[in-house]
Formats: sequence, structure tokens, C-alpha cells
Amino acid sequence: MTVQAYVLVQTEVGKAAEVARAIAAIDGVLQSEDVTGPYDVIVKAEGPSVDQLGALVVSSIQGVPGITRTLTCPIVSL
Repeated sequence: MTVQAYVLVQTEVGKAAEVARAIAAIDGVLQSEDVTGPYDVIVKAEGPSVDQLGALVVSSIQGVPGITRTLTCPIVSL
């Protein structure tokens, strides 16, 4: 069973489209869209476990130049 999450991303001014494209190329990212509002990019990502999903966010997504902050929201099935 895979674990999925939405990652809300804030970027430096004018960097949203560039950041969204860079994130879209990361293995484990299902979707990456630049948006308007309090966040600049919304990402849907998945991993085989919570730990590996966390590692994807911390090691890969947060390493993209231009990102200032992320908020990870795991998807739950109630």
C-alpha cells in the first residue's frame, strides 16, 4: 500500500512556475501545479511508506531552488 500526500509549497517571488516544473520531474511526484493563493505550488506525491514519503519531501522536494517553505498534508481514508 502506498502513502500519498499533498505538499503545499511557498516559493520566492516569481519562481512558482520554475519550481513546479522542477518538482514534477522528481520520482514519486504524481502532480505538480502552480496555483494562486497563500501557496504557490501544490504537489501530490506518493511513497511506499510514511518514512519514505517524508524522505522524498525533505531530501528531494525541499532541495529544489526557490522554495521557502513546505507543508505536507498526508491523505487519509476515513
